[in-house]
Amino acid sequence: MEQPVPSDAKRVSDADRGMVAGQLEKAHAEGRLDLNEFDDRTRRVWEARTFGELAAVTADLPDVRQPVPWSRSELVKDPAPAGQPTAEVARRPESRGASVMRVATGAWFAASLVNFVIWAIVVITEGMVYPWWIWVAGPWGALLVAGYILGLGRDNRA
Repeated sequence: MEQPVPSDAKRVSDADRGMVAGQLEKAHAEGRLDLNEFDDRTRRVWEARTFGELAAVTADLPDVRQPVPWSRSELVKDPAPAGQPTAEVARRPESRGASVMRVATGAWFAASLVNFVIWAIVVITEGMVYPWWIWVAGPWGALLVAGYILGLGRDNRA
């Protein structure tokens, strides 16, 4: 039977390295690292192969979130035995469909609001006019509602 690989021994991706490099940039900007330390640690980040190596680079920095290796079996971990702290639950990254739907909804709201405000200004200054803004907000909003009903923004990877 194959033994599971410890989390700190799992391989990292370029995205994981980039996230930690960004955290080092923030620490340097805050004055926590001088230029030589920042340069040395950034080099070590891009040479890192495992999560343990990445964690060692930022171990002495406060409030640094490490990338979390995850798989379907690690999404919800069993609670620790009595008297020991419980294991953290790994967060699953947001699905692409959920982010697309969130961005599309935000764009719809912004465009509808701008059109409504323009219409309201015209009504206040010129008198009542046809509520043309509904032709911007209505069809686009109906498509978004249909998308949500059909589950386009849901995470179906479970």
